[in-house]
Amino acid sequence: MNDQPPLILVVDDNPINIDLLLNILKGYRFGVAKNGAKALAYLETQKPDLILLDVMMPEIDGFEVCARIKANVRLQDVEIIFITALSDARYIARGFESGAVDYIIKPFKAAEVRARVQTHLSLKKMKESLNQQNILLEDQVNKKTAQLQEMFEATVVGMAMIAESRDPYTAGHQHRVARYAADIAQNMGLPLNQIESIRIAGLLHDIGKIRTPVSILNRPGKLFNAEWELIKTHPSVGYKILKQIPFPWPIAEIVYQHHERIDGSGYPQGLKGDDILLEAKILAVADVFEAIGSHRPYRPALSIESAINEVKNHSGVLFDGVVVDSFLSTSGKQPGETSPSEALINDELSEISGMVSLPEAALV
Repeated sequence: MNDQPPLILVVDDNPINIDLLLNILKGYRFGVAKNGAKALAYLETQKPDLILLDVMMPEIDGFEVCARIKANVRLQDVEIIFITALSDARYIARGFESGAVDYIIKPFKAAEVRARVQTHLSLKKMKESLNQQNILLEDQVNKKTAQLQEMFEATVVGMAMIAESRDPYTAGHQHRVARYAADIAQNMGLPLNQIESIRIAGLLHDIGKIRTPVSILNRPGKLFNAEWELIKTHPSVGYKILKQIPFPWPIAEIVYQHHERIDGSGYPQGLKGDDILLEAKILAVADVFEAIGSHRPYRPALSIESAINEVKNHSGVLFDGVVVDSFLSTSGKQPGETSPSEALINDELSEISGMVSLPEAALV
């Protein structure tokens, strides 16, 4: 902490005025410059708290000196008070326009100079204190925000685990869908905030299955129509659960729409095209790809190659074409090739075998 008195630079080409000001303002530290050029040279190595600046000086007048000081980022917070014999209103206005905080007209009174100098130095000190408090507060807010973010993430993951714990066959499904969907969104060049909303929605998109009986989720063999209809309620149930949570993104709506299809054949609302959120379109591709490539008790899985082809073949019909193109680009797939990212997906979906039609697979 600096306990030294404030440093004041006095700039005036009249030695008498300089002496008067030094006597009036005893107790402060001083720098002295007898013209504008010397003042600017002084400021190259020193940074005063306040400058008392004359206007009418040879070579560089006070207005120009003030403008140059305020153009210097290092010196922008230095307070400047003009002390001059120029009393015309247009000069006063020009002084304030150039960046000065005050304007004292000569001949000045000692009490007035002391009062104005003390006032502006006090205000400067308070501003510096406030800025320091803001820095400390911002640091505390950042730390608190990080803690809240960790709590938020833990809560979301916990909710996802609750849904998956009831169905061992889909363990990890929501996490994989969230990652695939975020990759697609990133490849599309979406803003980070929107990518995060897609990731969170991916982690929670099947939360509505907590209302689906475990006996249906784990039953082997082909499901009856009534059982399919019950499973198909999970987007609506998920929406009802999530809409009460004040997310900064439309998570509930994304979850509600993740089984909608652009031709209107999806559920539960039968939305078409632009009526479906982009986030939901992205989630739909990631969800279906992961679902049809994973084993379920009621049907076998597709191969990775077939899963990619199924998504590709329904581009522009069930799935948004731009999203599918981004998905294919993300996978790095070329005709007849298996990319490194496909190999990673293949490792994660280790039970892959057999075939199943897309409409049935897409229900989950």
